[in-house]
Amino acid sequence: MDLSHPDKLLWPEAGVTKQGLLDHYTAVWPRMERFVVNRPLALVRAPDGVAGKQRFFQKHASPGMHEAIGKMADPEDGEELLYIKDFNGVAALVQLGVVEIHIWGCTIDAIDTPDQVVFDLDPDEGLDMNDVRAATLDIRRRLDGLGLPNVVKTSGGKGFHVIVPLKPKADWKTVKTFAHDFAEAMEQSDPEKYTATLSKKARTGRIFIDYLRNARGSTTVAPYSSRAKPNATVSVPVTWPEVENGVGPADFSIDGKALGKALKAADPWGDFDKLRKALHG
Repeated sequence: MDLSHPDKLLWPEAGVTKQGLLDHYTAVWPRMERFVVNRPLALVRAPDGVAGKQRFFQKHASPGMHEAIGKMADPEDGEELLYIKDFNGVAALVQLGVVEIHIWGCTIDAIDTPDQVVFDLDPDEGLDMNDVRAATLDIRRRLDGLGLPNVVKTSGGKGFHVIVPLKPKADWKTVKTFAHDFAEAMEQSDPEKYTATLSKKARTGRIFIDYLRNARGSTTVAPYSSRAKPNATVSVPVTWPEVENGVGPADFSIDGKALGKALKAADPWGDFDKLRKALHG
C-alpha cells in the first residue's frame, strides 16, 4: 500500500520517517512475521511523531483503519480485538502512525491457551546495567533448572525480555500462576535484588520481575517492533552469549549498524517453534 506523507518524521531526533519505519519492517519481516500475525494486538500510536502531543494506546478499531487490519470479537466478553494477517497489515499500522506493536501471548485461533511466558525485567532508576544483565542470566539459569526452554530479546528500553516458548496447552490462569510463583521465588531467594511487586516503593533499588504480561489481555512489545523512544530503538531477539558479552537493552535502533549486523547473522530465534514445551500446572 502507498503511504500518505511518507516523509513525515516519526522520530525527529533520529531522523526516522514514516517511510523509514516501513523500510525497517520490510527488512525484519522474514523474522518478525510468525511472532506478530494472527495475534491480538495493542498499538501505541503517535500520529505527530514520538515528540508530539498525541500519543495513545489503542486496542480497538477507529475510523479510517485500512481493511488490512483485521477485527474480531473476543469470545469471552465480545470486546473488539485487532490483528494483522500479513505485511499489508503492518504497512497499514505504519500508515496510522503506530510506533509500537504489542502482542498478546496467544494466537487468535487459540485465544485461551497462551503459547509463551514472558518475564520483563524492569529495573529501578539508577541501577547499573550489569545488575540487569546478571538478573536476566539468573532467570535463564532458573528456567534451565526447571527444564524449560528460554530465549531473550532486548526491550528497546531499560531491560530485557526472557521468553519461554510454550505448546498452547495450559490456560491463562495456569501460565500466570507459574509466572507469579517464579517471580516470587526469585524475590524470596534474593530480596535485596528482586521484587515481584509492581509498586514503585517495592522497586526501590531492585529489579521488578514483571510477570503481569502473562494475564489474558495483557501484552508485550513484539520482536522487532520499534519503540516510542527518541532514538528509535527496536526490541530485538539476541543470543544468550550476546547478553553475557555485554549487549544492552537499547543497543538496536532503526537504520542502526547493530541491527543491520544482527540481520546478517543467524536468526537467534530460528528454533523458537521447535523449542516449545507444555507447561503443566
